[in-house]
Amino acid sequence: MIRLLIADDSALMRKLLEDIFAKQGDFDIRLARNGEEALEITRTFDPHVVTLDVHMPRMDGLSCLSRMMVEMPRPVVMISSLTADGAEATLEAMELGAVDFITKPSGAISLEIDRLRPLVVEKIRCAATARVSKTLRLRERIRHQWSANERMPPRQPNIRRGGTPGLVLVGTSTGGPAALDIVLPQLPSDFPWPVLVAQHMPAKFTGPFAKRLDRHCGLNVVEVTKPVLLRPGSIYIGRGDADVVVTGRAAGTLAMSAPAKPDYPWHPSVERMVDTAMEYCNPERLIGVLMTGMGRDGADAMTRLKAQGGRTIAEAESTSVVWGMPGELVAAGGAEAVAPVDKIAATIIEWVSDAAN
Repeated sequence: MIRLLIADDSALMRKLLEDIFAKQGDFDIRLARNGEEALEITRTFDPHVVTLDVHMPRMDGLSCLSRMMVEMPRPVVMISSLTADGAEATLEAMELGAVDFITKPSGAISLEIDRLRPLVVEKIRCAATARVSKTLRLRERIRHQWSANERMPPRQPNIRRGGTPGLVLVGTSTGGPAALDIVLPQLPSDFPWPVLVAQHMPAKFTGPFAKRLDRHCGLNVVEVTKPVLLRPGSIYIGRGDADVVVTGRAAGTLAMSAPAKPDYPWHPSVERMVDTAMEYCNPERLIGVLMTGMGRDGADAMTRLKAQGGRTIAEAESTSVVWGMPGELVAAGGAEAVAPVDKIAATIIEWVSDAAN
């Protein structure tokens, strides 16, 4: 049985979520009305996974999460509203250690919850098996190393430059915000290739997420909301609820936000991003990086990329919150390198330097 704790101040939301998981048949469920109750129940019930509403009385979800990650860390999924405030709070929760989030229905909750049922169940099942503590320790260690710098990291003089700039393609899902928060700040401020990122997120979250990353990175970080020329010195975050695609123009290589296609189940689609990049760029000048996330988005496309002369990295199972996407890449034989999350940036830098020769 999967032990699940649901913490929400809304009696209706507690009841709807309880019904969803009770019908699954393999969940042992407890309910809490606020963060204080959630902490008390966690100490005795020892849940495999916890859902926390962001806004609760007496102790809100963020305060509860912060305590939980210090005292008894475990996978936590935040329940968030699709608002600017909800996005900021959810991203803060990701920094504190939450592995994923579920957005509340925007309309009548009791009507919309059935539509969301499969996704909610999939996310909670995935979170129940997620790793949390190791990734958190890695991120805090790296931030501590660079704590003297407001924007990280310093210039690395040993990186070699030359030839036509290539493109780094990064795909992430569950656990991705924490992984990106480790990898991207390690790229030096003079990194000579642009970086394009597809992180599964709603549209209201990717803009604030890009701004948060920009505060920690030596490179500029922007959200792709319109066609933009891919330039060295920048990281481009695909807009949520859409796909980020690569295209060519006389001025150079561009990234743009395209309407999501129904045959791609997750958005922004890593698969579509990589396939379009191979159409307009020399595959030998592409580096694909697939990190933590459930499912297999990007695994097939990056396997094709490797076959066409590109280079690919899969995050190691030891640091992945969920070894779904990178594990599928490894299983398909499409990973040239398998590296823990704190070593991925060094591998990228080494390969870009090699490409300059």
